[in-house]
Amino acid sequence: MTVQVTPDSIAETEPLDVIIVGAGPCGLAVAVAVKECGLSHAILDRGCITESLTRYPSYMTFFSTAERLEIGGVPFTIPEPKPTRRDALAYYRHVVAHHGIGVRQYEEVTGIEREKNGFTVHTRARDGREDCLASRAVVVATGGFGEPNRLGFEGEDRHRRVIHYYREPFPFFDQDVLVVGGGNSAVEAALELYRNGVRVRMVHFADVLDRGVKPWVRPDIENRIESGEIPMHWGSRVARLGTESATIVEESTGAETEVANDWVLAMTGWRPDAALLTGLGVETDPDTGIPAHDPETMETTAPGVYIAGVIAAGFNANRIFIENGREHGALIAAHLAHGRR
Repeated sequence: MTVQVTPDSIAETEPLDVIIVGAGPCGLAVAVAVKECGLSHAILDRGCITESLTRYPSYMTFFSTAERLEIGGVPFTIPEPKPTRRDALAYYRHVVAHHGIGVRQYEEVTGIEREKNGFTVHTRARDGREDCLASRAVVVATGGFGEPNRLGFEGEDRHRRVIHYYREPFPFFDQDVLVVGGGNSAVEAALELYRNGVRVRMVHFADVLDRGVKPWVRPDIENRIESGEIPMHWGSRVARLGTESATIVEESTGAETEVANDWVLAMTGWRPDAALLTGLGVETDPDTGIPAHDPETMETTAPGVYIAGVIAAGFNANRIFIENGREHGALIAAHLAHGRR
């Protein structure tokens, strides 16, 4: 009897050249680059394609120009110089279709084991089905939305009204919202809430706004704070939440202020999830959160394990964004292709 060998059956018996974990813009850039080098690959994400962008505010406009967000040689053509969130979501899906990248969406990587000649990657789909894939190398491109920076008060996790990302103001109309933070995300959320019928106040651990606040936004928020339209609690933190209240403590004096509260928007940033890298023996700087790696190849101290995108920035997510993280794909692909020769 003759047995026909199909591409699928080959994939089941032969290790892939590389498995990419994370289908954000930088993960997609890796997939395009390795495909162009003729390397066999798979790319998986526990959410949808560019899941992190879906968490951005609905009406957000990028600070970067469209050209600086391009990947895979596909032009990002829009009428305006700076794309909106909606533009970016459509563009990256066009890149996937243009290059024929088969993203395995809603399939979480639950663990990676090192084998003699590579790795076994364990996955779980949305319906609970489990699978395992073999590869010679892995790329972790899981971005910076692994774990939110917690506010740190007792019982924080019990309160469902503490939210760590913001999309739009409408669910908060005619309610009391506390915005925690002093960066762009906090400032822009507070202003939009204020202009859409929300009673909003801010809490920031420092005594000034962050230096990175956009220059055209800074005068607006400063005027709202000075006028008292958006009350600001400088040098303060959230101490605890009551049934319909929040207690704010001023760190220098210990003085407490209780305010009416329905929601807390913790715009305090996120940090990458380093669990996969730690499990593979990759060392991470405890102060910066940056995984030890060679910036020329993006290979970590664990041979065959690479990183791409924001995860390479550690705790300072602003250090790497799409416009520089997109370059990691070419570095990784070149190193992998050289190793195959």
